[in-house]
Amino acid sequence: MKLACFFSGGKDSTYAIHLAKKQGHDIVCLLSVFTKSEESHLLHHPNLKWTKLQSESMNIPQLTIHCNSDETNDELIVMEKLLQNAKKEFYIDGLVHGGIKSKFQKEKFETLCLKLNLSVISPLWETEPKKYMNELIDSDFNFMMVTVSSDGLDEKWLGKSIIQSDIVILDNLSEKFGFNLNFEGGEAETFVIDCPLFSNPIKINKFIKNWDGYRGRFEIVDAELNYNA
Repeated sequence: MKLACFFSGGKDSTYAIHLAKKQGHDIVCLLSVFTKSEESHLLHHPNLKWTKLQSESMNIPQLTIHCNSDETNDELIVMEKLLQNAKKEFYIDGLVHGGIKSKFQKEKFETLCLKLNLSVISPLWETEPKKYMNELIDSDFNFMMVTVSSDGLDEKWLGKSIIQSDIVILDNLSEKFGFNLNFEGGEAETFVIDCPLFSNPIKINKFIKNWDGYRGRFEIVDAELNYNA
């Protein structure tokens, strides 16, 4: 099927594309909603402007739209408009969705797609967290943590590229502090720097770290595709 993907630049939406392509689907466009703030319950907020580099590196065109409200219903209206644009421009048959456990998000996406006569493909759905995190590393996904907002996750994780040994540490922390190892509850958000889908990795030239003692954000200020890698 020809599929679009709601794309945040994080590990889940990127890995969902990777798996959908392995299943034989054609990912013809990325759909990114620029949210009003990080208070959105449905969509990611940090570093969205740099998804244009990921789009370029994957050679998948990107459609974007801005939403001026954090209300879920307002976001759904904007998402529907973006899906309609994708149907018109790319003749999509469905949507690939990177959700793992969030029934709230999955139901919203399925309702939206049902309305537009589109299929929903959810290749990550109900994947066991530790298995999934290790699969990411084994599949050569290089991703960094760009927000943290949970007990047990401190400033040192901001901007850190996750390696195999980190999964063991994060697994222990998740058991101790009760957060989701795959971060789907918003405990952290990620940004993919490189993966098998990319022709070139992303090079971060400048960044700012914001930390308030509990929550933190790694904000990319300047980045480019690394053609010398």
